Amino acid sequence: MAELVVNGVSYELDEDGFLEDASVWNEDVARALAPNEDVPELTEEHWKMINYLRDYYDQYGVAPMVRKLLKDTGYTQKTIYELFPTGPGKGACKIAGLPKPTGCV
Repeated sequence: MAELVVNGVSYELDEDGFLEDASVWNEDVARALAPNEDVPELTEEHWKMINYLRDYYDQYGVAPMVRKLLKDTGYTQKTIYELFPTGPGKGACKIAGLPKPTGCV
């Protein structure tokens, strides 16, 4: 099992680099995960998506499907891939601290 250390705190990651425990996520963890997903810096647009994903997950217990994500955020699929080159499921959900999506996003 992999590990991510941020500010002296160790976080367990699964084999794909997702947090094992979504409840321990914080903004510093997001910043530490971002470069691994080809996101050198988290901008306001990134945070809009990250916060949307976290709020949706908190409410429904799953990541949103891509169509729902596009409708709710107003982003195009192209924009999402510009923000998160590894995609909405792998990149955006990982940086947002969500569990690895299965069939969603």
